[in-house]
Amino acid sequence: MNTGENHPLGDLPDPSAREKQRPTPQNQGQRPVEQAQVVQPSQVNEVTPPQAELASPQAAATVVPQNKQPQVKQHQGQETPTKRLFDRLTSEISKIFVGQDELVLGSLVALFSNGHILIESVPGLGKTLLVRTLGQLLGCDFGRIQFTADLMPSDITGAPIFNMKTQEFHFRPGPIFTQLLLADEINRAPAKTHAALLEIMQEYRVTVDGTSHELKRPFLVIATQNPVESEGTYNLPEAQLDRFMFKLIANYPSAQDEAKILHLHSLQHDLDDKLASLKQITTAEEVLKIIEGNNNIRIDKKLLLYINEIVRLTRRWPMFYMGASPRAGLGLMQAARTLAAFYGRDYAIPDDVIQVVLPALRHRVILTAEAEVEGQSVDEQLKALLRNVEVPRF
Repeated sequence: MNTGENHPLGDLPDPSAREKQRPTPQNQGQRPVEQAQVVQPSQVNEVTPPQAELASPQAAATVVPQNKQPQVKQHQGQETPTKRLFDRLTSEISKIFVGQDELVLGSLVALFSNGHILIESVPGLGKTLLVRTLGQLLGCDFGRIQFTADLMPSDITGAPIFNMKTQEFHFRPGPIFTQLLLADEINRAPAKTHAALLEIMQEYRVTVDGTSHELKRPFLVIATQNPVESEGTYNLPEAQLDRFMFKLIANYPSAQDEAKILHLHSLQHDLDDKLASLKQITTAEEVLKIIEGNNNIRIDKKLLLYINEIVRLTRRWPMFYMGASPRAGLGLMQAARTLAAFYGRDYAIPDDVIQVVLPALRHRVILTAEAEVEGQSVDEQLKALLRNVEVPRF
């Protein structure tokens, strides 16, 4: 079981713990200097301080306020078919893919929410292996595109090919016609190639020569970019960044996980044989039924107002030059529903929203020039923003 110490993205707070963390008259003036630099008291009033991002279900069961790590009860539901499927998926994936629980959870939430994810990480963390494992377990087709500076839109979508025998043009599908697509180093392709993905990610279809070609569902794009190398790269346009439900940050594995990776590779087992040994535990049709069923997860009106206030506050936050779009609120709502279904509940709670705020918003906001000069980070500003939004009580 991973704890928040090994987890790059933190833990899920418990609502009962928040009441204990409210500032009292004796300690209200003793806020950390870092928080005082973020927000002026005259601008917003500090309230309940939730601190969490997308984390594994195991890490979500603990809270880390300051120097203590008390165990709290997770808001678990009943043993529903969706929860059993989620538990089986995470269990089978862990047999091949070691660690990086936030990548696994983020990928599954996005897949069962009809979303896409952008992963920012250094090379060699097993992203291709994760997508191949998902394809094997879900019974879905897997595809991979290595983006380069000379990659053309037709190299992705496909193009009409002239048949000499029939004297006719026939459409030849490109590698985009798959179900689980790994777009490796997407920021190395030019803008016109990025534009080719816009319609595909939003509409799930490809239009060539005025003819639309539907993609098989479910369809998930897992795009990666290297934060270290910037030579020969092109920044993704804001319109395309907004198409991604999550932006996940993948760090190096822990010492224990990396030692386990070395041990598994020292056994000299063929990776293709290990992947083939995994049994398919569901089908694409079953995934689509679960996606449709997740729409029935109840969202209280107070929770909708909570999501709305978070998104709208990003647009007037003093450290943000640009705030999140309405699509961010839709992504938060759908991701909260999916998390609730994974935990066996038929209703979403504020903790579900808090758990996905950072991955859902970090790529949709832009820091001001002053904040960048001061060395502020988007994640820290989003955490400060969350502290100034009152969590609803049901």
